[in-house]
Amino acid sequence: MSRLLKAHGIYHSLSFTTFIAPAIEAMANMPQLESRGNRPLKMNFEDHLKMLIFFHLEEHKSAEHLMQVLQEDEFARNEIAPEGGIKKSSFSEATNNRGIEQFMHVFQALQSKARAVLPNSHPDLGNLVAIDGSLIDATLSMYWADYRKNSKKAKVHVGFDLNRSIPRKIYMTDGKGGERPFVSKILSEDETGVMDRGYQCHKRFDLWQEENKFFICRIKAGTKKKVIRTNPVMSDSIVFYDAVVKLGTVGVNMTENEVRVVGYEVDGVKFWIATNRHDLSGEQIATAYKLRWDIENFFAWWKRHLKVYHLIARSEYGLMVQMLSGLITYLLLAIYCHEKHNEKVSIKRVRELRIQIQNELRASDCLKKDLSDHLPDIKEHGMSYAKART
Repeated sequence: MSRLLKAHGIYHSLSFTTFIAPAIEAMANMPQLESRGNRPLKMNFEDHLKMLIFFHLEEHKSAEHLMQVLQEDEFARNEIAPEGGIKKSSFSEATNNRGIEQFMHVFQALQSKARAVLPNSHPDLGNLVAIDGSLIDATLSMYWADYRKNSKKAKVHVGFDLNRSIPRKIYMTDGKGGERPFVSKILSEDETGVMDRGYQCHKRFDLWQEENKFFICRIKAGTKKKVIRTNPVMSDSIVFYDAVVKLGTVGVNMTENEVRVVGYEVDGVKFWIATNRHDLSGEQIATAYKLRWDIENFFAWWKRHLKVYHLIARSEYGLMVQMLSGLITYLLLAIYCHEKHNEKVSIKRVRELRIQIQNELRASDCLKKDLSDHLPDIKEHGMSYAKART
C-alpha cells in the first residue's frame, strides 16, 4: 500500500504532496498576502496556489468544474479547498484582485530552482532564450483585450529557456500588443534571444546591440544586404552564405551597426538568419535557430494538457494570475520529471502522476472504510479495557 500522510483530512496523496513541495518551499520570504479591507481573507495564498495547481494538473475545464470538484470530491474538499470550503464568488474575487505579487514570487523562485537542477542541453551555444507571443481567445465582455472588431484576444509574451526547456519570463498585453519591445525586457545581457521573422526590425537590431543583448533572428529572404566582409563557407555544409553586412536601404531603414547574416538550407527551404553572435559557426547558428521550435511545442503542450487557455478569469489581472499558475504547474512538472525519472516533461509522466495520485486516494479510501468497519470493535475494546483498569 502507498504511504499515506494525514493533513486536515484522511484523504491524502504522498505523490501530490511531493509534487507540490517545491512550490510550498518557494513561498519562503514571499510578500505577505493581506486583505484589501476590513473583511478577513476567505482563503490564504497557499490554498489559492494549491487550487490553481490542482486545476491545471487534473485538466479541469472551467472554474465551475473546479468548484464542483472542490465541493464533491473527498480529496479535493479535504486537502485542496480551504477548511470550510470556498464559493465560486470568493474564488473569483481572489483570482481577479489579489495574489499576483505572490504568484510571481513563486514562479521566479521555481524558475531559479529548475534552472539550477535541470541539465544544460546546449552549453556550447550559450544561454539561448526563445521569445514568442501566443494569443488567448477572450470573451467580448473582456473589453481590455483589444484585437479586432467583434473579436477579443489577449497575448502572452514568453521567454523560454532553450537550454533547459522551461519558461523564463512572461508578460501580457491585449491581442494587438507589439512583440518586439518585450525582447529587451526578457533578455539579460548574457542571453541570446532566438526569434522568428516577426521580430525583424533593423532599429531593434541596433538597439539590442547597444544594450549588449545577443540575438539570432530569422529575416526575410529579400532583405537588402550591404556586404562588409564575408566568412568562409564549407562546400559540404548546409550553410551557403555567411557575411558581415549592414541590413536595409540607405536613408530608409539601414542598420547603423554591422550584423552577421547566415544563410542555410534544409529540405529545400532556405533560412536567412541575422545575428550578432560572431563566436559561433554557421552550423551552430542554424542549430540554435532550429531549437526555436521548442517554444512552439511548449505553447501547444501547455495549452492542450494543462488547459491553461480555458479561462477562469476575465480581468487582465486575473488572467495573469491564471497564466502564472499554469507556468508554476509546468515548472513543478519539469522538476518532478527530472528528479523522479531523469526526463523532460511528457504527457506519459503526467498521466502516470495522475494515476499514482488516484491509486493513493483509493488506498486511503479503503483505509477509511476499514477503520469505519472496525470502529465498533475498537470502541468496545476500549471500554472493556477502561473497565478492567478500574
